[in-house]
This record gives sequence, C-alpha cells and structure tokens, in this order.
Amino acid sequence: MADKRIHIDKAEPLLLFGFNDIYLRRIEAAFPETQITARGNEVILRGQDRAISRIERILDELIILLNRNGNLTERDVDTVLALFQNGSGTPHQSTEASAATHTILFTPSGGSVKAKTANQIRLVDAARQNDIVFAIGPAGTGKTYTAVALAVAALKSRQVKRIVLCRPAVEAGERLGFLPGDLRDKVDPYLRPLYDALEDMLPRDKLNGFMEQNTVEIVPLAYMRGRTLNSAFVILDEAQNATTSQMKMFLTRLGANSRSIVTGDVTQTDLPPKEMSGLVQAEEILGKIQGIDFVYFDQSDVVRHRLVKDIINAYSSRSQDAGS
Repeated sequence: MADKRIHIDKAEPLLLFGFNDIYLRRIEAAFPETQITARGNEVILRGQDRAISRIERILDELIILLNRNGNLTERDVDTVLALFQNGSGTPHQSTEASAATHTILFTPSGGSVKAKTANQIRLVDAARQNDIVFAIGPAGTGKTYTAVALAVAALKSRQVKRIVLCRPAVEAGERLGFLPGDLRDKVDPYLRPLYDALEDMLPRDKLNGFMEQNTVEIVPLAYMRGRTLNSAFVILDEAQNATTSQMKMFLTRLGANSRSIVTGDVTQTDLPPKEMSGLVQAEEILGKIQGIDFVYFDQSDVVRHRLVKDIINAYSSRSQDAGS
C-alpha cells in the first residue's frame, strides 16, 4: 500500500469534489481497494500504485472538464470513470468509438446505464447542448430509457430540482374519471413503462420518497395544463399520441432552468384518423429554432430482444409493399 497527497491548485476543490465529496466517493467506489480523503485543497490517496496513478489521471481529466465547463456533473464523473475503467484512458473519442463506455449513471444494483448506440449517444450529447430535444424512432431503440436516465442523472447531480414524466392516455380518452381508484390507479397502465425505467435507476425506498414529495412526478399529459415547471427535467413519452394543441401546451410548460425530452414513434400513432399528431407537426414547425434539436433513431438502435429488430424490419417491409 502507498500513500500520496495531491495538491489541487488548478480548480476550485469544492466543485471538483462535489457536494459532501460526492464525486470523490464515486471515484472511491470504482476503486474499492483505495481510500480517498479530502482535506482542504488536498486529496490523500491510499492504495496500490497502479490504482493511485489512474485516480490521478481521472482527477486531471475532471479538472480539465471543470475549467472548460465551469462545473462538474455526476454524469461527467461517471463518463470519465467508465473510460479509464475500460482501460482506454482516452476521454476524447468519436461518438461510435465511445458507445460502449458512455455511462449516464450507475444503478442501485451496481450496474450502469450507458448510451449503447450511436443515436443514443447523439441524444445524450443533444440533451447537454439544448433545452428541448425530440427523440424520434421505432420501439425498442432506448429513447425513453435513455431520456429517463438523463433526467435521473440531472436530479442526482442537482442540475434540476425535480423530474416530471408524462404520457398521453389516448386509449382512456375521457373515461379516466370513471375508472376506480385515485389518479395513480387510473393512469398506471399507461405510465407503467416510466415507472419501470425509474425502478431500474433508483432504490425503491428513495423513489417512493421522491414521489411522495413530488420530486419525481408521473402524470398523464392532460394534467399538465396550466402549470409552469421551473428547475425541472420534463419528459413527454409516446408523443405521437399528443395532438397539436397538446404538444404546444406541453412545450410551453417549461419554466426557468428547465429542460425537456420528447420521445415518440411517428409510425405508431393511436389518434383518430382525422387528428394530426403533434409530434409530426413539431418536426415541421420547430426544426429551425435554436435550442431545440431532433435526434432520429432507426432499427440499428434496437437494444431489446434480438428478434425485435427483425420484427420491425418485417412490418416495415410489409407496409412498403402495401403502399407500392
């Protein structure tokens, strides 16, 4: 075992270490045989020489990121850790080359949520650079899961104070009020995929606490009307089932320091035949606005069961044959 003191003089230690040294604890968890202690503007490392050397390089990279961006996020720390843990030690990679190591957050089970495909990474990058991002593509491509992971990472790193997730409950229509139970009982069948994603990424007790305090809120789209959401990460899922007026209503809910991701598949709308999808129209209306970006997914991004990609291709071919 070796000891080493690192004097931090090129960055603000409080920003580098994180609130309550959360970033140092993240690094320490990745190197379980190493002890990391912060004292003022010094970091004291105790462990094997090789691990200490890698932690030094990680801290150097985080200092570069901190000085370039003005702050660090938990996602920054996780991404740098993943790169060095995979042995590359080269943080600046192309989108395709870094797909396997682009970590968004770590899960309660000890695993991680990573952007696994080129378009998932494009979604992550677009969400960093824009306040509103549309993720459009077929089922199984990880649009919703990646969006929820980004929201949870933003909450954990204190970039936002709350998460609001919503979906149109198209099949229920006006009958929601007549279903038994409270609001959650009525809309659970339509919002279940969002719960599933959150339960993968947060401990159950913490998620329940967040939901009781409305730090994490899952609501049907219709219940968003009249609200202003400040310091929030807001996701609209299955947006192809939102009407034009609903889409406009949703997008104008954003308040100060808020961000939004809208996901959907324009080929699977459940709206009545005469009702135009708000997602389709958003592509036409908002495409040139600065601060809004569109990321398109395709069959190559499918990350579910290996047969899902074949199923999508088969149905796509059948539709093309029917149209010819």
